[in-house]
Amino acid sequence: MGAYILAHDLGTSGNKATLFSESGEMIGSRLHGYEVYYDKPLWAEQDAGDWWQAVCETTKSLLQEYGIAPEEVKTVSFSGQMMGCLPVDREGRPLRRAIIWADQRAQKQAAILEEKIDQQRFYQIVGHRNTSSYGIQKAMWVKENEPEVYENTYRFLNAKDYMVYKLTGKFYTDVSDANSMDCISLSRRKWSEEIIAASGVDYDKLPTIVESTFYVGNVTARAARETGLSEQTKVIMGAGDGVAANVGAGSVKPGSAYCCIGTSAWVAATSEKPVLDEERRIVCWAHAVPGMYSPNGTMQYAGGSYSWFKNTICLAESREAQEKGESPYDVINRKIASCEPLAGGVRFLPYLLGERAPRWNPNAKGAFFGLTASTTREQVCRSVMEGILMNLSVCLDILKKQTPVEELLFIGGSAQSPVWQRGVADIFGTRVLVPRILEEANSMGAAVIAGVGSGLYSDFSAISRFLDITEELEVNRDVHRQYQEAKEEFNRIYMALEPLFFNQQ
Repeated sequence: MGAYILAHDLGTSGNKATLFSESGEMIGSRLHGYEVYYDKPLWAEQDAGDWWQAVCETTKSLLQEYGIAPEEVKTVSFSGQMMGCLPVDREGRPLRRAIIWADQRAQKQAAILEEKIDQQRFYQIVGHRNTSSYGIQKAMWVKENEPEVYENTYRFLNAKDYMVYKLTGKFYTDVSDANSMDCISLSRRKWSEEIIAASGVDYDKLPTIVESTFYVGNVTARAARETGLSEQTKVIMGAGDGVAANVGAGSVKPGSAYCCIGTSAWVAATSEKPVLDEERRIVCWAHAVPGMYSPNGTMQYAGGSYSWFKNTICLAESREAQEKGESPYDVINRKIASCEPLAGGVRFLPYLLGERAPRWNPNAKGAFFGLTASTTREQVCRSVMEGILMNLSVCLDILKKQTPVEELLFIGGSAQSPVWQRGVADIFGTRVLVPRILEEANSMGAAVIAGVGSGLYSDFSAISRFLDITEELEVNRDVHRQYQEAKEEFNRIYMALEPLFFNQQ
């Protein structure tokens, strides 16, 4: 009889269930989609029943296809979308659709909070800004606009918290999702009485905070019937998706960091204490590793900017790719590789959807700077990659001031490309590791959390069982010094253009 770990990654578009062996081998995965409801401007909601159906269907499908007996699944845990608000009653019944992370309706509530606690003080407590994206502001909205729902609310939960309830009948949240409620004392890893009092939300409507590795209990008989799991399967609390990815990317101790580039992108590290920035350019999360923290800088539109460039400017490259039967990105990447670093002085500001870290300017715009009559197509291509990586590097520099970064795991779609791998090493100035599997950090993180919490693994070094490193790149120090100078120029260009952004529609 085998021993398996089941990890669920509750994303925005669907739930992915992934089955791992105890040795870290990925057996298989299944995805079940669900809808997002955009009923009004700024609203984004989901039906929590759809989450549960997705968990049940993917679990049963995996066990059946791979011939896994229910009792062979020793433990299950979750990576889940964060910054949500699902009010449930004392019986765990959802009282309305979940208000998810993308919902921005609670702007008035964020402003009310700011009248009572200024942004600098707020950031010092939570490690995050006070904005309408987070959970406590959404709970405030429910209280003001849906008083009957609020009155009947027993607990406000996030996505994975509700799944844990459905499996065990118990109400908890972990430190990372408590952090995503925006009302935690980050240094104490407990609810902040100051922020909760200012919000007007009743303290007892928030669930008990536990560590991500907390053993909640076994699967109930009812949940076993619905999912196909065994009543002997241990349920471990799990973490918010951004923090679970830290574990899955091997950033589980100081000195290790990772970068993920998809449509958005981020750099994150692991530290022994909260890492905060006087200018509030980064955020800091409570890590899934008990007692640790994860400082993070998230970029709004990284791979998205590259996709825009491909779709609007690189039409010739797209035609060439179609003729050769390959990806347009492969053609563009070859042009980037054929060009010398620094792109002949061309700089690209990748702010096509405003920017989060490090600018925090929703009005920021994209720009090419430094074009001349001698600029080549290859240099323009390279400037796009370099602009994306320079922006991420500014975030990493902020992290490096307070916590060591000796090596960085590179994941996401761009990590497949050797020229992007080299760009990360030389622009970031950090040794880069590239794993064989680039898209499973959330699931692998949830699996390791489950293994540690259930006792299958002694500690988080077990992530080494899951990571098969295929590339290791050292920094070219001469090139890195040139990029440091170019990055200063990149920042000056942004600062010079910033006053113009506010005047554009």
